[in-house]
Amino acid sequence: MADVRAAARLDGGYTISLDPSDDGSDDPEVLRWVELLANGLTFDLEGLRPGEPEPMPPLGHMYGLPADFTPAMLEAVTLRPGPHLRAGGTMLPVVRGMAWLMARLAQMPFVQAVAWHSARTWCSPRHFSESVIRWAEGGPFPGLGLTALAPTPEGGLQSEGLSLFTGQELRLDPRLVTDRAAGARLALRILHWLVENGRLEQTVTLAGPGGEPLILDPSTSGRFVSASRG
Repeated sequence: MADVRAAARLDGGYTISLDPSDDGSDDPEVLRWVELLANGLTFDLEGLRPGEPEPMPPLGHMYGLPADFTPAMLEAVTLRPGPHLRAGGTMLPVVRGMAWLMARLAQMPFVQAVAWHSARTWCSPRHFSESVIRWAEGGPFPGLGLTALAPTPEGGLQSEGLSLFTGQELRLDPRLVTDRAAGARLALRILHWLVENGRLEQTVTLAGPGGEPLILDPSTSGRFVSASRG
């Protein structure tokens, strides 16, 4: 708790808007959270000492962490939208604001990793912080952090976690992924476009990296967007 207070004073980009310890309580369950205010939005940081830590989220994809990383020795805290924001917790301004605040909190020296639950990603604090702040400042969407990419049985690529932002996941045709590195770069470009433009309701054609046409086609169910060559 003391570390969070000190970080808020030093950072200046966010403040503690509600601290239960101000009421003089010594109940660990009362003292395990604080309310943070950032860019006009409030978020609850829960799992702080002296209370019990939060449940550990699942480990699915790792970015910027060593191959032998294991969360077993860590204690989890969780950042959530404040109660009045939770009905709109999947609105892009709220998600973007929460990611930005997490990126600032990740700069605290005791943070060992950052987990983004909807994509099952775990990132090094530096990877998460730098990529999210770059996005908040107008840069590319951090597709390897706020979402993840995984191979499909057919040899393509599929996103995980994009649905938090658009309600849909991206699927790349295997013919776009014959070069895995180039396919991943293309997927990240499309992820950025989808997050910036929102849910896709009809087929659109985009220009690929070399000017070639790319077809983005929403599935009949509306749950996926398929990308293929035009």
